[in-house]
Amino acid sequence: MPKRSNVRFVCVECGQDYSRWMGYCPSCSSQTPLVEREMPPEDAAGGRWRGFAGAAGAGAPVSWNEVDTRTAPRRPLGIAELDRVLGGGVVPGSAVLVAGEPGAGKSTLLLQLAAAAAASGAPVLYVSGEESEHQLKLRGERLGLEPDSLLLFAETSMPRILDAAQSAEPGLLVLDSVQCVHSPEISGAPGTVTQVRESAASLVLFAKSTRVPVFIIGHVNKDGAIAGPRTLEHMVDTVLHFEGDRRQSHRLLRAVKNRFGAAGELGVFDMTGQGLVPVRNPSELFLTGGPPQPGAAVVCTLEGTRPLLAEIQVLLAESPLAYPRRVPVGFDSGRLAVLLAVLETGGGGGLLRSDVYVSVTGGLTVNEPAADLGLLAAVVSRRRGVPVPPGTVFIGEVGLSGEVRPVHQAGVRLREAARLGYRRAVVNPGKAGAADWPADIDLVAAESLDQALAVVGQA
Repeated sequence: MPKRSNVRFVCVECGQDYSRWMGYCPSCSSQTPLVEREMPPEDAAGGRWRGFAGAAGAGAPVSWNEVDTRTAPRRPLGIAELDRVLGGGVVPGSAVLVAGEPGAGKSTLLLQLAAAAAASGAPVLYVSGEESEHQLKLRGERLGLEPDSLLLFAETSMPRILDAAQSAEPGLLVLDSVQCVHSPEISGAPGTVTQVRESAASLVLFAKSTRVPVFIIGHVNKDGAIAGPRTLEHMVDTVLHFEGDRRQSHRLLRAVKNRFGAAGELGVFDMTGQGLVPVRNPSELFLTGGPPQPGAAVVCTLEGTRPLLAEIQVLLAESPLAYPRRVPVGFDSGRLAVLLAVLETGGGGGLLRSDVYVSVTGGLTVNEPAADLGLLAAVVSRRRGVPVPPGTVFIGEVGLSGEVRPVHQAGVRLREAARLGYRRAVVNPGKAGAADWPADIDLVAAESLDQALAVVGQA
């Protein structure tokens, strides 16, 4: 029996394929065995890829000076928080992947986006592989949307979707979702590694060749990562990820990757009966606003270019275990262990027999070292049983020897704190001049942990 030359063995985790079966994938060390897949014959010659390249007009290299970027300005989408996360609007020909858990609001946001983009008069094509046109319109009416130029298309065949997009010539294309579509010439059910990779590649090449922005909704697996091959995130220009607890009303949209803007930019939405509404002042969302309590401290973190104030709460309890628990919510567990060790070494802890529970209010995840000082201030406040003085914000990174290090863009953080009514900031000013600080905020210069924590308990 002749050997089939178009058979490949694919890793279902990372999408890497091999010419022979190797058991488990050596690239990602996955514990899932390789799966046999039969590839289309034209893949070996690259004919299908050359067809798209020809449509893009990439027949010869182009000089750097001949490329005119002024013909492709950013296009505002009409949703302020989404425009902010994208860096000011969508770039023509870009491919944006929006991922998140079920019920986070991905379809709702992109239906609102499609309706807002269609309000300008240009046709917008919304393709759904999960809902019919009737269901989409029912949801749009519930959200109060009445777009005249919005085209709905319920289809799962990738060739039919591309044909419809070529015929409609939309100004924007939305696909919900990439795990539901398939290409008939590729073996495998929708959602498999090969189908997801080839479908996403076709959409990306369509966007590059027609200059039409494409928004793609992607599912996540049980671990919270984007389902499908890892190459899916590499192919697109921007990856947006929904965060936040579905039991709460607000949603966080974070730019995990952005070729045309700052990665890490954060947009905040409030889920209402009228859909996702942008939150104009997110810092107030993450602050409790009540009287000061022991074990709570306010920090200022920088998400992309946006300063956000958040409250860190700490609870201490006597542990019956030989190894006390360290349970953070919204904070890195490894970083928490290091900071508690620094506090113990400096003699201000006494936590060797205590369970430590840390929570960042509002469902926000803080990954920035500038929150170190606020976390330790909350721990000491709970330990002493006295609240942090009201109107105080802590900004600083704590080193292993107990020093407080300056943070970047401290002036931006302090101006945000002053705008929200905070009148005292514990920070290491570093080499920055006094002109960078707001005049209506009192600075407590702290170069060591002892100097900073002396503020806890003061009136």
